[in-house]
Amino acid sequence: MRATVRQAARATVQLVVSAAMTFGSYIFITVLLITAILTATVVGAFMLPETVLLIRRIAGAKRQQAGAWTGRKIPEAYQPLTGTVRERLRTAVRDPGTLTDFRWMVAYYAYGTLPVLMLPLWPLGLVVDGVWCGLLRRRAVVLPLIGRLADLDAHWSTVLLKPSPKAQLAVRVEELTQTRAGAIAAHEAELRRIERDLHDGTQARLVSLSMRIGLAKRAYDQDPEAARRMLDDAQTLAEEALTDLRHVVRAIHPPILTDRGLVGAVRALAASSALSVTVTVDGLTDGHDGPRAPAAVEAAAYFVIAESLTNAAKYSGADRADVHLARARTGLRVRVRDEGRGGADQAGGSGLLGMQRRVAALDGGVTVTSPVGGPTVIEVELPCVW
Repeated sequence: MRATVRQAARATVQLVVSAAMTFGSYIFITVLLITAILTATVVGAFMLPETVLLIRRIAGAKRQQAGAWTGRKIPEAYQPLTGTVRERLRTAVRDPGTLTDFRWMVAYYAYGTLPVLMLPLWPLGLVVDGVWCGLLRRRAVVLPLIGRLADLDAHWSTVLLKPSPKAQLAVRVEELTQTRAGAIAAHEAELRRIERDLHDGTQARLVSLSMRIGLAKRAYDQDPEAARRMLDDAQTLAEEALTDLRHVVRAIHPPILTDRGLVGAVRALAASSALSVTVTVDGLTDGHDGPRAPAAVEAAAYFVIAESLTNAAKYSGADRADVHLARARTGLRVRVRDEGRGGADQAGGSGLLGMQRRVAALDGGVTVTSPVGGPTVIEVELPCVW
């Protein structure tokens, strides 16, 4: 009986919150009527986008409430209301999410009265279930109905507030547009970096190498010793140019990924880091044994780990870090943690921004948790098929 009362009390809180939202929705009818009248006369058309935004907030609050009760988050799918008044008005009218929210609000005026049915159930339940459960040791029959009312309210809200396929498609197209723009920006930045490295490093060394060889050829007959010294310098320049080229190639796609796989490459990266790095692996194997993620996914994961360890060594003040690689059913998960001073800002540096763009290009996600005082945790999920 005690557990039944607790569950009924929890459902009562849920229904009371729903009743408060219903009351607010009834008051909101006035705003809707004023907006409709003014929009029809064209005078108050600018009020429509603001009203739609207000409806979105109300619907969002209901999504959170229903999701908290059912344990399943209800997604949102809205087009952003930005730009001029005309653009905002056009978006507000054409957005499929507006129709979804309006349909829910109309239905909510009806089923929002469900909490009223709870009022007679409490006194009746305390009497009937008190005797039925307390004396006869049977299962409660009245108080559980309060929980069913809360379930019904949450179920109807979930069905009505779930975005339509058209709205989800529109949001997905917008996400892909932004991802494509980010991927293009990251690609252009990478090309500029490669061009700069080749121009300032390799090209300069090759030009100097060519000049040394030319001078050595001219001086060979008259001063063989000077020519030999010039050839020695030319050999040094050639070796430095090869080193620069290796760095450029390694930044494009590290050869060690092809040779040793992601796990072996990360272990080599950890061994060469300025920090003491611990690498843990779940579901992955070294080398070519076992399944491997696609090359682009491995390269992105390697880049994230390399960038994270570099940032930790430069800015965190930590002396150790942990790297965790895990194979998930839907992709590859990476987590890098350091016990440094924290305070990493995703919008403040090009490293984190480049990391986000590279991951977003593969439809992945980056989560950075870095409170002041630490620790800093960077989690990345890269979808792929194994």
